[in-house]
Amino acid sequence: MPDTRRIDAVLLLVALVWGSSYLVAKTATLALPVLVVLLARYAISALACGALVVARGQARRWTRDEIRAGTLLGVTQAAVLVVETYGVAHTSAANAGLIISLTIVLTPLLDRAGGRGRPPAAFFAAAGVCVLAVALLMSGSGLHALRAGDLMMLAAAVVRAGHVALVGRLTEGRAVRPLQLTTVQTIVGTALLAAPASAGLPALARAGAATWGQLVYLALFCSVFAFLAQTWAVQRTSASRAGLLLGTEPIWAVAAGIGLGGERPTVLAALGAALMVAGTYWGQAVERAHRATRQSARQGETACPATTPTTA
Repeated sequence: MPDTRRIDAVLLLVALVWGSSYLVAKTATLALPVLVVLLARYAISALACGALVVARGQARRWTRDEIRAGTLLGVTQAAVLVVETYGVAHTSAANAGLIISLTIVLTPLLDRAGGRGRPPAAFFAAAGVCVLAVALLMSGSGLHALRAGDLMMLAAAVVRAGHVALVGRLTEGRAVRPLQLTTVQTIVGTALLAAPASAGLPALARAGAATWGQLVYLALFCSVFAFLAQTWAVQRTSASRAGLLLGTEPIWAVAAGIGLGGERPTVLAALGAALMVAGTYWGQAVERAHRATRQSARQGETACPATTPTTA
């Protein structure tokens, strides 16, 4: 089994890649229309995933669950990326990475119907901290004046939380493999975006090497590599440790936006960033503890089932 440091390094690399994706996507949308960027990202991802499936000799081994779940999740994932990419095109990369991290506290709220139960009061307090953080980030004295991009990222966080909750419901207890599921989703996304993005394809043909490099990075590193590496690492460590390391994504987003994108935060913006990171970490810890408690309770009920008294 790989050592802990190697696993931690892989998870941190995934978080770094995801955090950097906002600046890369923002830069790519300066050269190409949003839908063209997404179509290229999906098409390259689909080709890469398809090649991996063939290389593993699994081209003919698909389950109904993989196709059904992948098709539906392909639609919701495309919706997430469309709203998210339009959002990052109209806001700062730092704000985009911070606001989208609201997904961490929104997902448990949307997943209550999946049997998770009502989160404890501390979770709602953490969510309140995140809301305050968003208000600071979107204020006129934050990283920038209020923009539609911030509202789009807020909407993207809601849609992504719904997508994450749906992933759990469609895959739990079913024969679904990550690579096959990802391949179906990328094929569906490519098909959905082909027609809407067709008008901008001439611009893609004229794109320079730097823009193509950004598209390949988004597809191969931020999509294919990150998903498969995350799955590999999570299978070899605890969910708590993985969540802690992957939760550094917004920190990397801010670092990329400020260090590479030249974005300059103000005092209030820095406070909002700190509150967002603290709130999401707090909410994640509370939800994780709550879930562990419920699982222990269910296991106890299974081990010691209630009995009904009988009379002679």
